[in-house]
Amino acid sequence: MTGFDLTKLLAERGAERYALHSRHLNHQLPRMLHTIGFDKVYERAEGAYFYDADGQDYLDMLAGFGVMGLGRHHPVVRQALHDVLDAQLADLTRFDCQPLPGLLAEKLLGHAPHLDRVFFGNSGTEAVETALKFARYATGRPRILYCTHAFHGLTTGSLSVNGEDGFRDGFTPLLPDTAVEMGDLAALERELGRGDVAGFVVEPIQGKGVTAAPPGFLRAAQELLHRHKALLIADEVQTGLGRTGDFFAYQHEEGVEPDLVCVAKALSGGYIPVGATLGKDWIFKKVYSSMDRVLVHSASFGANAQAMAAGLAVLAVMEDEEIVANARHTGDLLRTRLAALTDRYELLHEVRGRGLMIGIEFGRPKSLGLRSRWTMLQAARKGLFAQMVVVPLLQRHRILTQVSGDHLEVIKLIPPLIIGEREVDRFVGAFTAVMDDAHSGGGLMWDFGRTLVKQAVANR
Repeated sequence: MTGFDLTKLLAERGAERYALHSRHLNHQLPRMLHTIGFDKVYERAEGAYFYDADGQDYLDMLAGFGVMGLGRHHPVVRQALHDVLDAQLADLTRFDCQPLPGLLAEKLLGHAPHLDRVFFGNSGTEAVETALKFARYATGRPRILYCTHAFHGLTTGSLSVNGEDGFRDGFTPLLPDTAVEMGDLAALERELGRGDVAGFVVEPIQGKGVTAAPPGFLRAAQELLHRHKALLIADEVQTGLGRTGDFFAYQHEEGVEPDLVCVAKALSGGYIPVGATLGKDWIFKKVYSSMDRVLVHSASFGANAQAMAAGLAVLAVMEDEEIVANARHTGDLLRTRLAALTDRYELLHEVRGRGLMIGIEFGRPKSLGLRSRWTMLQAARKGLFAQMVVVPLLQRHRILTQVSGDHLEVIKLIPPLIIGEREVDRFVGAFTAVMDDAHSGGGLMWDFGRTLVKQAVANR
């Protein structure tokens, strides 16, 4: 019997967490957290809240970048994982067909009835990689189109369709893919006319900046793609599973039926990494065209029992607790209350989004005093004002949020889909207090802004 004791190990070494990361992992992460004052020590988590050693609660408006759709440690998902471990299944034999993957695929496809088959991997980027490979093979063409400012993952294939140079720099050459502006049908048609396009991968709402596809764009793009015998690939890794108030975000637009759909994040229940690529029957049958090709695309841990159990539990909770309807109702409430503040604060430019995927954008103020401070920040580094808002939300109000992308003055809210009016009240109250401070012309926010400016200049 091994002497391993996880509880004892954490008790003895848990206080070393930041030092261990500095020595053995990405050393810039603890450095960044220390710089902006995010180096908290959270002892436990439940639902939409973290708790520190003193028992203080922190409202999570980030959900692990969307992974924690049901919040943390949902009892139904926890029980499903206990049950599957206790069952001691003969998992990952690779030479049998276990029931759980088929059952989860059946449930997922029930939410996308125009699709027929599912491939299970381990992450969002794997789901996108699968879609890229399948589109290329099924069409016999090499090129994928994507949108500027897109984010589809960071492995080499998905990085090829990443719309931000900051992620791509130093990792080229990548695959021969081409960016078009979201909403630019003329550019899309121009590229399709070259005859070498396998597909177009698109987030119905881009995570960076929380920018939605213009009304009618996805439907028109689909028609163009099919006319040119290319595929529409919907990246629903972040927007899927109820985030935007429908099960999939592409369902907001009537008549849109993607050929391939990528999901991950919330399907995991926050426990076991999982990704899934849903697609049409003919695409899968082209890829897996014979018994010789049965393993032409696979994943070592794909469709493992724990991930499948978690996914099934997540979908059951979503149905039983009406999670999609809650995301729509609570998201509308939060967005409406925040949008009402745009007339009150000249630094607040726009509030946008769908469901519980909301972008708060800041812009250049009109008054001279605020404008001079804004210009100082912009000259040092675009995006610093949004960071100035994020920090006091955590430090003073114990609310965790994120800036929506590098060099963007946008905060993105992607909380657990279980939040309600209490959390809306708490966030709006805290945000109002932070904006009052920002518009006072002095205060701690602008002192912190000067610190950020010095840091930005030092990092050049």
